[in-house]
Amino acid sequence: MKRFNRRVVMVAASAAMGLGMVWSAHAADKVLVLGVNDALTGPGAVYGLPQANAVKMAADDINAKGGIKAGGDTYRIKVVDYDDKANPTEATNSVRKLIDRDGAKYLLGFCCSGPTSAVASFIDKEDAVMLVGNAAERAITAKGIPNLFRTRPPADFTGAAAGVFVAKRGARNIAVIGSLEVSFYGQYLEAFERELVKAGGKIVAKETFALKDRDMTPQLTKVRALNPDALLVLGYVEPAAFVYRQAIELGMKMPRYGFTSGSEEQFLRVASSEQMEGVWDLRPTELTVEALDANAKTYVANYTKKYGSAPAPSSPYAYDQVYVLKNAIEAAGGAGDAKKVAAAIRKLAIPKEAVMKYLPTNGTMFDVNGQAYTSNGAFQWQKGKWVYVAELPSDTVAYSTFLRSLYK
Repeated sequence: MKRFNRRVVMVAASAAMGLGMVWSAHAADKVLVLGVNDALTGPGAVYGLPQANAVKMAADDINAKGGIKAGGDTYRIKVVDYDDKANPTEATNSVRKLIDRDGAKYLLGFCCSGPTSAVASFIDKEDAVMLVGNAAERAITAKGIPNLFRTRPPADFTGAAAGVFVAKRGARNIAVIGSLEVSFYGQYLEAFERELVKAGGKIVAKETFALKDRDMTPQLTKVRALNPDALLVLGYVEPAAFVYRQAIELGMKMPRYGFTSGSEEQFLRVASSEQMEGVWDLRPTELTVEALDANAKTYVANYTKKYGSAPAPSSPYAYDQVYVLKNAIEAAGGAGDAKKVAAAIRKLAIPKEAVMKYLPTNGTMFDVNGQAYTSNGAFQWQKGKWVYVAELPSDTVAYSTFLRSLYK
């Protein structure tokens, strides 16, 4: 009799696994595969790895609270992640594996614009939903792809607000050093310059650096000779930090503004706190606890405990993606139909679990383009840390209309 019972249990367990179910204390639970595509190694990993960590933390939190309950089913989340190394070909390959081999209908992460744009070029043909995080290239949502959504605002949405801020602080002749061949930095600069010119200012120099460059003294020496009122730095954390450090080493005392994001820990790997003192970062508000509600404090504490370091400011873009998906699956009555879930996302209010400070557009988190907007902020490095100084006024409705016009 014991032998017979053991055989029945084994057969039942095998059948359950074959139906994509989890054999646990909750025998009817289903597995929901979340596919994460991000830069987990290389220069882009300062954004991608924290995003992947954030997805896993959100999944663990939801699973610990019983999973996602929708349409009579309970879904336990399984995260599968691949490293795209910030490379478009790698991203295409990893997303194909997630969809074709791992059965993922829901794709999250996407920190860098090049690989994200490569995936966006074909995702509308897939039975899947793509949730984009830190990637800031405008065109990603300018095409109005019905199954693609982005939690981070485009770079030029922030660039315009930054241009107004710098002009109001009295700067008129601005020298720019940055990864200007990267389109979203170019878009930020275009919007920044437009607002600066309106206020009577101008860009007096545009010097470039590559992602792997570490000696910025040639560019800085050229800029110093022009005696600008201020320096604007556009680029990933590490090369930007070298610019800030080497500007001080060359005796350049003008105000330094940037569009970089990044935590204190990431900047201090390159520059000292004294060399960073006074630097401005004009970016989405992101993970700035004093500008956000209690969710942000909880997020920082939980992330730091789980991973042993503070989260990158942009990492909650991916954390919030998981809760967007959870709420949409609940509204759609299940996770099986990706089109129904995408439709639910379009009608979704800002989830109560969200960490970032989102600005609703006509009452919903995402506009007609699938684009969400966070507030923009002015941050300054003061005595070893980024300090939130002010919110930069931003018009989501006007920008949403502009974005829509690009693909009509």
